[in-house]
Amino acid sequence: MSDGGEGFADAVGGEIRTQVVSGPLGSPIEASWRLREDGSAIIESASAAGRALLAAPGPDDPVDATTYGVGELVGAAISAGAARVVVGCGGSATTDGGLGCIEALDDLGIEVTVPLIAACDVQSTFGDAARLFAAQKGASPAQVAALLDRLEALADSYRRRFGVDVEDVPGAGAAGGLAGGLIALGADVISGAAFVAASRGIEDDLEAADLVVTGEGRFDRGTLEGKVVDVVLALRPSVPALIVAGSAEDDALRALRERRAGRVDLVELPVALQAEVGTARSIERVVCDFLAANY
Repeated sequence: MSDGGEGFADAVGGEIRTQVVSGPLGSPIEASWRLREDGSAIIESASAAGRALLAAPGPDDPVDATTYGVGELVGAAISAGAARVVVGCGGSATTDGGLGCIEALDDLGIEVTVPLIAACDVQSTFGDAARLFAAQKGASPAQVAALLDRLEALADSYRRRFGVDVEDVPGAGAAGGLAGGLIALGADVISGAAFVAASRGIEDDLEAADLVVTGEGRFDRGTLEGKVVDVVLALRPSVPALIVAGSAEDDALRALRERRAGRVDLVELPVALQAEVGTARSIERVVCDFLAANY
């Protein structure tokens, strides 16, 4: 599963295409996208502008990071004859409001003439890309304020150029506001997690399930606004569920339990265990221990 961030393209699938593009700070990197049999191009914005590409952000990187490479991937997909382009918006190192993406398409001389979809990992608005998420990408309080001002000015620019108001659209703040830039280009906004679930037939799988196991690094209130856990557990509210999390917020767990008929349990991954055996093995171990104790 994926909600639009890391792993989005792999989760949806399709023929792998590669492209050398500009990374979040301009250095060339090799990124991939997928072309499905129905003609849909699947682009994971994190592959060209993701946090994982900046393991240790420098002081100016939260301001300088760009989605230019994402625009290059969109351009490559359109040039390859894609019937529609779905961009997974999440896990970004950027807060450029999608400006880099639009600049890349301008530089390539490519117009978006096919349906464009922004598959978002959050429902946050355009300004929230700075208010809620820029600090997580290393921005100082002063930089957060500057980024918010920049997004507000960019929203005015999008209104003038495209006749589209992106400021209050739910989801426009995904991937540092990349989704807002895509909306300005005419994109429809959808839930990234719901798109992946439909693509993989998760709802059908849940019909025969006795327990569903899902998870997230940090389980909090934001998880209940369209993240993987929220979408998967909403598909069959009566099935018992186990959530695996790196850390968890009690209020969020209570809120989830209140709106589900099925039992919900949560286990946190011990940091020491992750350091010893890695995250994947840690998940396997805590899930097996839970099943042994409860089933």
